[in-house]
Amino acid sequence: MIGKLPENVLEAVLETIPLEISVLDENDKVLGWNKHDTRTFKRPEAVIGRNVRDCHPKKSVHKVEQILEDFKQGNKDKARFWIEMHSDDGKQRVLIEYYALRDSDGNYVGCLEASQNITEIQALEEEKRLLD
Repeated sequence: MIGKLPENVLEAVLETIPLEISVLDENDKVLGWNKHDTRTFKRPEAVIGRNVRDCHPKKSVHKVEQILEDFKQGNKDKARFWIEMHSDDGKQRVLIEYYALRDSDGNYVGCLEASQNITEIQALEEEKRLLD
């Protein structure tokens, strides 16, 4: 990143971007997340410091492990998938992306998980210009 953001501005950015993010360290421990009160995938604060494997359903843990192993080995830097969910608002499609976090030397330092409800985005048609 170019420039230095004050901590309060960085926090405002992380709470404003239209993505739910979670951050893991290089040992797969949960460091933190944004949008705590409005998350699609809610979790208690007690998850901080825990192994990410303890935060996923058993049926998907092996997939998460494979993604993280590929990141650590340098085989991949991104994994993308989407799921259908049902909520009080009806059916939603949620895009989930994992990104390897690397330092300036290319060393693996953790993982960013980003998720977003893309239902409204998929329904977009035609074009809407700025300030229309």
